[in-house]
Amino acid sequence: MAGAQDIRRRIRSVRNMQQITKAMKMVSAAKLRKAQLKLNAARPYARQLQGVLERLAQAPVDAIHPLLKKRPVQKVVYVLITSDRGLCGGYNANLIRKTSGLIAETQQEVKLVTVGRKGRDFFRRGKIEFLAEYTGLGDDPSYNKAKEIAQEVVRLYEQGEADEVYILYTEFVTAMTQRPSQIKLLPIEQPEGKQGKQYIFEPSAEDILNSLLPKYVETQIFRTILDGKASEQGARMTAMSSATDNAKDMIEKLSLAMNRARQAAITTEISEIVSGAASLE
Repeated sequence: MAGAQDIRRRIRSVRNMQQITKAMKMVSAAKLRKAQLKLNAARPYARQLQGVLERLAQAPVDAIHPLLKKRPVQKVVYVLITSDRGLCGGYNANLIRKTSGLIAETQQEVKLVTVGRKGRDFFRRGKIEFLAEYTGLGDDPSYNKAKEIAQEVVRLYEQGEADEVYILYTEFVTAMTQRPSQIKLLPIEQPEGKQGKQYIFEPSAEDILNSLLPKYVETQIFRTILDGKASEQGARMTAMSSATDNAKDMIEKLSLAMNRARQAAITTEISEIVSGAASLE
C-alpha cells in the first residue's frame, strides 16, 4: 500500500490537472458562445440562397450550368472537416468512424479533401489519394478561407477529378449534442420550384445562376465549417467538464486512502510503543 507521503503527492498532481481542465472548460465555453453567434448568423443566409434557387427553378433557363450537370459517377470526393487539435471527446473519432464506413461502402474510386489536422493525419496512413488539405483555420475561420476551399472543389469537379462531392462534418445541435452528418455538395441538386408567383429576373436567370451557384458552394462549405467549430468547442467543453469531475472524484478517493494510511501508521506506532513498554516490564 502506498504511503501517506506518496498519496499526498498524487493528490497534488491531480489537483493541478483539475485546475487545468477547469480553465480549459471555461475557455471552451467562451469560444462556444462566439462560434454559436457566428453560426446563427450564417444559417439564415444559407436559407435565403436556397430560397433563391427555388425561385430560379421556376424560370426557363436555356443553358445548364456546369455545377448542375450530372454525369456517370466513377470518382467520389469527400470533403472531411475535422479539428486541428484534440482533447474534444469523441468529436473527431465519431466523424472519422463515419467517414471510414462510407469509404468502405463506396464502390467508386474515393479521394479526399481534408480540412483539419486530425482527419488528415488519420487517413494519411491509408492508401486514399489526397487532392487537397487545409489546416490552421483557427477558432474563428474566415469566409475567405471557405471561398478558397470552394474554388478548389469547384475546379476539381469541373476538371473531372470528381463526379460527386460530399461534405462530411459535425452538425451542431446543442453544447451536449453534436451529430456527424453528410451533405451532397456537387452536382448541386436544384430544388423543385413550387408553383406560385412568377418572378422577373434582371439581368437574366442565366446570369444570376452563374453568379449564385459558386456562391452557394462557398456558403455551404463556410456553414459546415462553422458547424464543425461550434461542435468542436461544445465537445471540448463537455470533455473538460467530465475530466474536472473525474479529478474531483479521484481526489476524494485519494484523500480517503491517505487518511487510512495515516491511521495505519499511527496504529503501528502505538503497537510498537505498547510492545516496547511491555518488554521493559
